[in-house]
Amino acid sequence: MNLENKITIDPQIRSGKPCIKGTRITVYDVLEYLAGGNSEAELLEDFPDLSHEDVLAVLAFAAARERRLAASAA
Repeated sequence: MNLENKITIDPQIRSGKPCIKGTRITVYDVLEYLAGGNSEAELLEDFPDLSHEDVLAVLAFAAARERRLAASAA
């Protein structure tokens, strides 16, 4: 999955936090929602601008960030 097509970082939007392209919804917002026990279906219902592919991109982005952190700690 090409994250550049779904996740953007723009200093003018949400203080430069990674967001779903075309929205002001951050990666953190989506992860927090899911970690809080809400399902993907509930997330998509509450945020109609999001798609299943957006949720997958958020998860891939978070996994890539974790890999980078693990690699830099080694």
